[in-house]
Amino acid sequence: MALRRSVSYLEKLPPDRIVGEQPRRFTAGEVLDSLLAFEKSFDNWDCRECWMRDFSNRFDLIPSSVDSRLETVLFTGYYQPVIEGSLAPTPEYAYPIYRMPADLIVTERVNLQPSQTSEKMIGRLQREEFVPYYSRREIDELGSLRGRGYEIAWVKNPIDLFFLHIQGSGILQLEDGRRLLIGYAGANGRPYRSIGRLLIDRGKIPQEEMSMQRLRQYLLDYPEERNEIFSYNESYVFFRFLEEGPLGNLEVPLTPGRSIATDARLFPKGALAFIFTERPVLDAAGQLVGWQPFSRFVLNQDTGGAIRGPQRADLYFGTGFEAEAGAGYMNRPGKLYFLSLKNPSAASSIER
Repeated sequence: MALRRSVSYLEKLPPDRIVGEQPRRFTAGEVLDSLLAFEKSFDNWDCRECWMRDFSNRFDLIPSSVDSRLETVLFTGYYQPVIEGSLAPTPEYAYPIYRMPADLIVTERVNLQPSQTSEKMIGRLQREEFVPYYSRREIDELGSLRGRGYEIAWVKNPIDLFFLHIQGSGILQLEDGRRLLIGYAGANGRPYRSIGRLLIDRGKIPQEEMSMQRLRQYLLDYPEERNEIFSYNESYVFFRFLEEGPLGNLEVPLTPGRSIATDARLFPKGALAFIFTERPVLDAAGQLVGWQPFSRFVLNQDTGGAIRGPQRADLYFGTGFEAEAGAGYMNRPGKLYFLSLKNPSAASSIER
């Protein structure tokens, strides 16, 4: 299923479209051919040794970086939270979820020197001057968007709302029993900054204890510090209602345990990859009791504000308590490899 979703994305692109620059330049056609060849290879799955021999003969696993110093990748996890919500504000449901504002402008700046490059810019017009869009503090504390009709829902808890922004998608649980999917629609263009790193650097939480669970507990214990901590991360996410999801940056649904998020500026979109790392072992209460080796084929189907550079990857854990617990603890080094056909011309025999 996850592989088919990447195929559906890549089939819509021109075959010569560049979809990734690292660990080498990949075209949409190359990635698609690799996926289809890999899918067809499972015709031999009944004979495991035959499949392994065929795989070794036909595919290369390319390390995520040509620089051996950058080959180690930090794997974290993300999930789809379920949050109590309302479609109308009440004293209980007082924290708004915003859609994309009409005054937010996305444009590009082209640099000609030393070589031609383009840079996405996000902002707004203020007295005919292009300025950065409102920060998290301006939106949530100063009310820059309040009452302008951009609210799509409201939630009870500001901590839940902040973590919804970090995850990028979620499920609203309404009081009448309905569940509504919401997903990423855009962002304010401000830089993502980790509040976990902030609290580590300030000596509030030891680095070896840091997890999403530990971070959430700190925010519960020190409500007087929340606004300052939240404002440190100026990045702000806007949402939309979805029919299915959650959707990654390919606009296809993510698959628990099989979809990963990487830096979209670097790695090939939709590509098949193989990961070596460890994943958390939890007890019945969702507490961490250890780590176990973890390796599998995954699909590069998403990105994220915190996922920057060649040494970061985020594994999608799914929805619910177990997914939240696993994603919250996931923070382990590992290796990331991208799949490529050794003989791309052999793909001409694969029926599309």
